[in-house]
Amino acid sequence: MKVKIWTSALLSGIILSACQGPTANTAHKHNDESSSTQTKDSTATLHYEGEGHLANIRQLTDGGDNAEAYFSFDGKMAVFQSNFKDWNVDCDQIFYFNIEGDDLMSKRPPMISTGMGRTTCSYFLPGDSTIVYASTHLGAEACPPEPGHEEGYVWPIYADYDIFVADLKGNILDTLTNSPGYDAEPTVSPKGDRIVFTSTRSGDLELWTMNLDGSDQKQVTSGLGYDGGAFFSPDGTKLVFRASRPQGEEAEAEYKGLLNRGLVKPSNMELYVCNVDGSDLQQVTKLGNANWAPFFHPSGEKIIFSSNHKTKRGFPFNLFMINVDGSGLEQITFDEQFDAFPMFSPDGSKLIFSSNRNNGGTRNTNLFIADWVE
Repeated sequence: MKVKIWTSALLSGIILSACQGPTANTAHKHNDESSSTQTKDSTATLHYEGEGHLANIRQLTDGGDNAEAYFSFDGKMAVFQSNFKDWNVDCDQIFYFNIEGDDLMSKRPPMISTGMGRTTCSYFLPGDSTIVYASTHLGAEACPPEPGHEEGYVWPIYADYDIFVADLKGNILDTLTNSPGYDAEPTVSPKGDRIVFTSTRSGDLELWTMNLDGSDQKQVTSGLGYDGGAFFSPDGTKLVFRASRPQGEEAEAEYKGLLNRGLVKPSNMELYVCNVDGSDLQQVTKLGNANWAPFFHPSGEKIIFSSNHKTKRGFPFNLFMINVDGSGLEQITFDEQFDAFPMFSPDGSKLIFSSNRNNGGTRNTNLFIADWVE
């Protein structure tokens, strides 16, 4: 599920995605003290002081909200979701592109999804000729309605979401889920044998795994709260995910009441790791606020993620890295508004992420790619 826009009171318009966490809609304000890499705009700021792990940052898109860009198994392509109006979509749809050679600034990339309903959380399957993604199009062709602000900032948990397999021409080859309720947020093991996803089929938002053909569906988590945005470790033996854990009768009642209405409030989330079968569950962060969009470092010993834990106003969100045991917290990006959805390339040489940097004072969230420096 594409996590929608934060309320202005909470995050001044920052977006979150349920697959991982927020994409931001906040306006980027240039920092005169930051170092600059020049692009088409002579005042463009792509690289900020302190971002020593990132080199040769390149902006990939320019307009709309572009998020959850994930590499193919061979590292040559990426699949992502966008609601860019100039690409003739009404809400998030799935696109893919070649990392080298395709110019998303001047040409719309191929759309893989049907163009109907709302989509989220796409991921390449082994062989790089097919993808898995979630969509609401079986429920209705139109984009589903977005929740109001009566409950504060909430994410919609659309019951029409199901998980599909499509080829790169957009042909749907298989439907992997068909149970009532929310099934979304699929990602694929580097081993190429399992998919992890989030589902309400047990009555709560829990992690599940299944084979690539949808068989052998197994529940992984069981704690009360929203478990989602899961990714496998490089060796395919562990999962990292973000979760809310409401504490106390009042918080639990609020969570259950919202979930019964197809809503969830994501303002307090921490990161957890466990074995693929759910055993050896460990809490990684205890930072407060929203910690989400985790992805394993290629070593399998660290996790990169997005967080607003350093602020009381709700933003900025920046990228951080932490050891799996919760030690060694390190800040990676220093944007003034929003950085999220980090993913390492399969060989660990590059990092792709979404950011509000260099958006010309708009609310656009664009894709960026950088060389990773250890």
